[in-house]
Parts: sequence; C-alpha cells; structure tokens
Amino acid sequence: MRILTVLICKLLAFIGKCLNKGTSFPGAVALKIRPEILSELVLPENIIAVTGSNGKTSTVEMIAKIISDSNKTVVWNKEGSNQIEGIATLLIKNSTLSGRVKGDAVVMESDERYARYTFKYIKPTHFVITNLYRDQLTRNAHPFWIYNIINDAISLIPEATLILNGDDPIIRRFGLGRPNVYYFGMAENKYSRKETDAVYNDCYYCPVCKKKLTYSFFHYSHLGDYCCDNCGYKRPKIDFLVDGMDLDNNKIVINGKEIGLEFASRYNVYNLCSAFAACSVIGVDEELISRSLNDFIMKNGRVVRFRAGDNEGILITSKHENSTSYNQSLEYVASVKENSELLIMVDAVSRKYYTAETSWLWDISFEKLEESNVKKIFLCGKYAYDLAVRFEVINLPEIEISVEPDLDKMAEMIKFPTDLRLFAITCFSDKDKLYSRVEVQTPTAK
Repeated sequence: MRILTVLICKLLAFIGKCLNKGTSFPGAVALKIRPEILSELVLPENIIAVTGSNGKTSTVEMIAKIISDSNKTVVWNKEGSNQIEGIATLLIKNSTLSGRVKGDAVVMESDERYARYTFKYIKPTHFVITNLYRDQLTRNAHPFWIYNIINDAISLIPEATLILNGDDPIIRRFGLGRPNVYYFGMAENKYSRKETDAVYNDCYYCPVCKKKLTYSFFHYSHLGDYCCDNCGYKRPKIDFLVDGMDLDNNKIVINGKEIGLEFASRYNVYNLCSAFAACSVIGVDEELISRSLNDFIMKNGRVVRFRAGDNEGILITSKHENSTSYNQSLEYVASVKENSELLIMVDAVSRKYYTAETSWLWDISFEKLEESNVKKIFLCGKYAYDLAVRFEVINLPEIEISVEPDLDKMAEMIKFPTDLRLFAITCFSDKDKLYSRVEVQTPTAK
C-alpha cells in the first residue's frame, strides 16, 4: 500500500507540473490514502524547517543554495507550498518507491499555523524561526496567538536545534530552558533608531512578566535590543551577528565575513543572517556560506525586474495585511537617490480566503515617502480608493498621485515614457496581474 501511495502521488505531481497546477493536491491524496505515509518516509540526516511571519520563502531558497554549493543534494519546496499537504508532495515526489527521500538534506518552509500538524510526522533536526509580526489579522489574529501555536509545534521536537531571531523579543522566548539554541541578529548601526518606526509595537510588554520592556535601540518594528527591568528578560548573546552594515554601498558583515547585497534592505539582511546561521550550525564552512550568499539574486519572485514599455521597473512583493512587510518595501523605495515613481496595487486582499477588510492600510507607514525622491504615485486595483483615502492624510504636496482601479489602464499609465525610476509594490495575490501586463525580466543567479 505504501508503494502504491508513493506511486500515485508521484503521478499526480507529474500531471500537476505539466498543467502548471498547485503542489498540494498530490500530497492531500497521498495522506487520504495512507495517513501515516509521512512517518514512514526515510529522511536524510539534516531536516531544516523554517517558519515565521515574513521571510520564510527567501530564507529557504538561500539555505538550499548554500547546501547545493557545498556539493550536497538538497530537497526543498521551491514552490513555497508550506502546509502539510504541500510538504507531503515535496517529500514523496523526491523519494524512491520504497519511501527513501533522495537527498543529503531537506529544507522546508512551514506555515506558522500548520507546523504543529506537520511535526507530528516529520521531526526537523533544525528549526529556524525568522520573526513574528502582526500578519493577516483575519486569519492569524495576534502574534502572541501564533506564538502559542508555534510553541505547540516546538513541543513535538524536543531534540531539535532552534535557530532564532534574538532581536525579536517574542521569538527569543522559544529558547528559554532549551538546550541547542542559537540566535542571529544585528548589532546597532547607523540605521537603528531610538524609537520604533512602526505605527504600533507588537511587543511593548515583556512576554514573560507582562511589564513594559525597555529598548536601547530598534532596528524596525519591535526588533532591537530589549530588556525587562522587572524580571530580567532580555536580548540574548547573539551567535550570528551582523556586525557591519552599509546599505548605501550594498554590503554587510556577518561574524567577520563580508557579503555583498543584490537587494539592500534590512528586511533582506535578516533573511541572509538566518540562512547563514542555519548552514553554519549544520557544519557548512562559513567562507563557503559567505561566497554563496554574495550578491545573491532570489528566484522566488519576491524581487523581480520588469519592463513596462521602455521603462525599467522593480517589483517588491509585500504581504497585504502585514504592515511590517510594506514598511520595509517603502523604506527601500524611499532610500533610492534617483527620482522615481511608485505603483501600489491592492486588487485582492488575499489569495487564500475572501476578505474586503482594509483597515491594515492605516497601519502602514506610507509617511516614509514624505522625505523620498518619489515624484509620482499610482494607486490601483479594486481597492485603489481605499488607498486614496489613506493617502489623503499624508503630507505629499510635491508628489503627483493618480488613482486608477482599472488594471489595464494602470498598465498603460506606467508605460508612458519617463526618466523616473519605476517601482511597484503589491502582494502575492496580485503580482501575476502585473506580470501579465508587463515584460518580466528573468533573474540570473550569480
């Protein structure tokens, strides 16, 4: 029965690939036929799972590249299908008929709400947690609710090594009382602030005793150097530290190793640092890691170059219902020295469920554009006028703002010849609507 289940899953995965369909269905069928199939698979020595509000897909891609560059075979979910059905598809289609996964390592992105189900059958040897932010509130409620869910998953893997963002006071708590914990983070730098740059602080109070936290500096949102004067809960010693960061010159230093940046944002630096940490912990040489990450170009569609008419553009994919994701994208655009124009598209709030709730637009710090070199802004999609209302309270007298719900008309507007540098910000749910109206430039890995 096991061999038949594996065979059926492989066949369905092949058909799905030919039809360019989703990657969860074959695994769902396999689990229906044989619910215990995942626990019957023979897995390699290193099984790395990655979860968190943001950065999962990028971190997994970086880890996979580093392991591949170390002459090891890695099985990983390139498509980002991160719930138990998608992970079942990933592992079974990369296994022999007897159920032995064909790789030296497995790297899997795991949805923060579904890890507790996956880990009943698949026991990661290493668990990377990137961050916890307010994210998709209609689905995920509050970060501390997600904390409890991830904690349930961690309880299923007591022997696993945890690799945690030590700058996130919510994440740091997972390491209390556990052996085999490593932390990554950033030293204070010229981009750090004494006050958070977010509209709200998701960890204003100590996760342990609920008293107010004291911060000596913030990197962004609630990430930084924190301490509770009441119970002593504080930022831990950082094992993998970004101890040099120069975004103006596209380079960082992690544990003394210099790495060039293709995409210079603090958000991306955290992803790089988490991948660096994970691969170092499993024994990859840090010199090789730094070479592998140097000027790394992501292929996962998070940052994509495109052409609209004669205009060159860059799409920065951000998450709707996640202000931290948008804030980091806006900060990158605002940091650009050249005069530019910016397209912001909200046409569908989510691709996973229906909601027309747009109050999260008011959590985004669009005010970052007030001191930028952006000269034109295009607000488009079904919720263009919701965006327009949000922009009415921002002081942008020097910026020309156009509102256009029709995506075809929007596409024509950004094709108009200009000497402005073009940026676009939208979500996974909407990015294909932009791709279908422009010429996408295929990224080339370095």
